[in-house]
Amino acid sequence: MNSIRSAIFAVLFAMTLPAHPQTAKPPVRIAVVGLSHDHARGFFPKLKGRSEVELVGIVETNRELIDIYSKQYNLDSKLFVPSLDDLFARTKVQAIATFTSTFEHRAVVERCAQEHVDVMMEKPLAVNMEHARAIEAAAKRGNIQVFVNYETTWYPGNHAAYEIVHDRKEIGDLRKIVVHDGHRGPKEIGCSQYFLDWLTDPVLNGGGALNDFGCYGADLATWLMDGQRPVSVTAVTQQIKPDIYPKVEDEATIVITYPKAQAILQASWNWPFDRKDMEIYGRTGEVLVPHPNELQVRLPGQNKLTESTPAPLSGVNTDYISYLAAVARKEIVPTGLSSLSVNMTVVEILDAAHESARTGKRVDLK
Repeated sequence: MNSIRSAIFAVLFAMTLPAHPQTAKPPVRIAVVGLSHDHARGFFPKLKGRSEVELVGIVETNRELIDIYSKQYNLDSKLFVPSLDDLFARTKVQAIATFTSTFEHRAVVERCAQEHVDVMMEKPLAVNMEHARAIEAAAKRGNIQVFVNYETTWYPGNHAAYEIVHDRKEIGDLRKIVVHDGHRGPKEIGCSQYFLDWLTDPVLNGGGALNDFGCYGADLATWLMDGQRPVSVTAVTQQIKPDIYPKVEDEATIVITYPKAQAILQASWNWPFDRKDMEIYGRTGEVLVPHPNELQVRLPGQNKLTESTPAPLSGVNTDYISYLAAVARKEIVPTGLSSLSVNMTVVEILDAAHESARTGKRVDLK
C-alpha cells in the first residue's frame, strides 16, 4: 500500500513541474568604447537589473572622464582599459557599444572586425562616405554586424506610423515626409565640454547641426522609402550663432527628392524647445508623430485627425540593449532604421547636403 501511495505522490509531484524547463541564456559579454559622447550617460543606467548582458570592459584614456563615470555609475576601476588591444587581450568580448566621436567609428569597427566582434555606435554612422565605405568593407571582411543607434528607433509612434503606411497601406503612396529635429543648442542645453569639443568640430563630427540632427530625418526618410536612394539633395545651412559655434553650421534645411516624393529635414540648434517629430503625407491621408508615444492619423473621408497611443515596443525591439544582445547572439540581423544599408544612404545624403550648401546648387545622385 505504501509503495502505491509513493508512486501516486511521485506522479502528482511530476505533474506540477514544467514539461520542458527553459535553460537560461548566458549574458552577452559587452564592452563600451569611449565616454566622450554624452549619450553614454543614458547607457549605464539601462544596464541595471539586466540579465541578458554583462559589462566586461570600458575603453577610455581620459582620466577625468573615467573618474566622472566611475563615481556617477559606481563602475569598478578594473573595468577600464586604455585601448581595444588591451581589451581583447584581457577578456572575451561578444559586442561593443561605441560612444566615441563620429570620426573614431571607422577605427573602432576596423579593429573589432579583426576580432569578429559586432559593433553598435551612436548616430550617425560616419563623418563622410569615405569612412562609411571603409566601415562597410571592414564589416564584410570580419563577417560582423554593424548597426547604428538612434533615439528615434525606439519610438513606438514611428513604428506604428510605418505599419499604417507600409503594412496597412492606409494613406496611399508617399508624397511628402517632414522631419523636425534638434534643440536650443548643445552648449545651451548643458552638454559636457568633452562632448562639445568634438561635436562642434567639422572634422570629428563631420559638421554641426546638419550631421547631429539631419541624420535622424535622413534615417527615417530612407526607412519609410524602403531604402530607396534619392534622386537629388538640396541644402541650405546657416551660422546663426557664430560666437558660440564658430566652426560649424547651427542651422540646416535639407530637401531630398525621389521620383514621386520629397522629404524635408529641418535640423537645428536653434529650436526654442527639444523636438524629434515627424509628418508623413500620402496621396490620400496623413500620419503625424508629434511625440514618441503619440500618433495622429487622418484617413480618406475623415475631416480631422484621430489621436491614439501606440503599444510599447517589446522583445528585442524594447531598447538598444535588448537589440544589441540579440544581434550578438545571432538571433537577428539588424534591419530598418538601425541597419548598415540604410545608414550608408544616410551618410550619402549628409555628404550631398554639405556639398549643396557649400556650392549653393542641387546635388544629383547618380
